[in-house]
Amino acid sequence: MRLPSLNALRAFAAAGQHLSFTRAADELHVTQAAISHQIKTLEEQLGVKLFRRLPRGLMLTESGQVYLPAVRDAFDRLATATDRLQTREASGLLTVSLLPSFAARWLVPRLSRFREAHPDIDLRVAAEERLTDFDRDGVDVAIRYGGGSYPGLYAKRILGESFFPVCSPSLIDGAPPLRQPADLRHHTLLHDDMRMDWPMWLLAAGVGDVVDARRGPAFNDSALMLQAAVDGQGVALGRRALVADDLASGCLIRPFSTSLSSTYGYYVVYPELSAGRPKVTAFEDWLTAEAKVQEEDGIGAEADDMNDG
Repeated sequence: MRLPSLNALRAFAAAGQHLSFTRAADELHVTQAAISHQIKTLEEQLGVKLFRRLPRGLMLTESGQVYLPAVRDAFDRLATATDRLQTREASGLLTVSLLPSFAARWLVPRLSRFREAHPDIDLRVAAEERLTDFDRDGVDVAIRYGGGSYPGLYAKRILGESFFPVCSPSLIDGAPPLRQPADLRHHTLLHDDMRMDWPMWLLAAGVGDVVDARRGPAFNDSALMLQAAVDGQGVALGRRALVADDLASGCLIRPFSTSLSSTYGYYVVYPELSAGRPKVTAFEDWLTAEAKVQEEDGIGAEADDMNDG
């Protein structure tokens, strides 16, 4: 059976409550003529009269008296379900997929601030290298490092990127010391999967023919490489977003000022249909604000009073 139109039912519910087309029109912010038209349409669809038009107002027919409580109950249930849905969308679980290195070095240290701002949202952090299948994996939002081309998805750049050498302060005055880029030939180079970065940086620093960029251990996760650098095991080529907190705390320093900009950056990514979901919007706005603070602070933008020599 085909149901009547929602607008006609709303008009009937309002007119039945007030027993007045005028007051129903005021409630629904339409004209009295529109209410009258909707009621007439509904009566024609149902094949019954719902109101008796009296000189001084309206009266529900017997059919109208039977129908009104059911219609009002249906609207009440719909309103309750809508309220529950909106409450659910504004709180509860939010699953975020991102690279393990970005999770460990950037997101996790900031999570307490997100919890303070949004105590009703519980983040589930899914740290993984593979690209997210939003439908299959049950992921709400992803943070990805790349060029920003994600067909069929909304993508917003939140952080740019540059890379430069970082090391433990203990290496600067160690044996041998680390005073100028050419001194890297006496130190262990630490690598992640971006192995072409070291040759590019050494060339930019003018020591591409002095330092062997192939030397040193490699890690499949940048966070592991940076932990090795913190522990004094060598010099890493760090990406600014991943080393900002370590530079601020003094666990790592920049021995040289030379820095190379990357065309890649960090993007918040999610299905276009998720745009406007309260939880997703809250997380995106928080990410954007945190990234802006880091960009404005300029952490990692300058070297630690060292000369390239």
